[in-house]
Amino acid sequence: MAEEGQKAPDFDLATDSGDRVKLSGLKGKPVVVYFYPKDDTSGCTKEAQAFTELAPAFAAAGARVIGISPDTIESHAKFRSKYDLGIDLAADPQREAIEAFGVWVEKSMYGRKYMGVDRSTFLIDPKGKVARVWRKVKVPGHAEEVLAAVKALEA
Repeated sequence: MAEEGQKAPDFDLATDSGDRVKLSGLKGKPVVVYFYPKDDTSGCTKEAQAFTELAPAFAAAGARVIGISPDTIESHAKFRSKYDLGIDLAADPQREAIEAFGVWVEKSMYGRKYMGVDRSTFLIDPKGKVARVWRKVKVPGHAEEVLAAVKALEA
């Protein structure tokens, strides 16, 4: 489980653009890694749109934003195209990064228990350490809060 102050777990995942993203290869700049349950669902769509809307501000602050879910790269490509998303979407169907960051959890809906992704965001500093963690994220205002934290890293 990734906690503030610890070295962030490394991952090497495929993105819908055909590239791979390796966290350890991004040292030297801040990285926002956000985990979300499923492509093209209401909360996940709003979150991806919020990060996309602020993508120029994240880029200006030197940060890269990566959304990770257990969906396939094909699902990510449809999701990106449908909503014109402007952030990296990495596929983790084997849940390697999801489990390493500790966001694969037991959930409950209508009394039914199941395993799923806990909507969470991690700010990784330029040295590869976890600077901030947001768990059980509520989408409204979240991307703005993360951007403020990225900018605070620079200060």
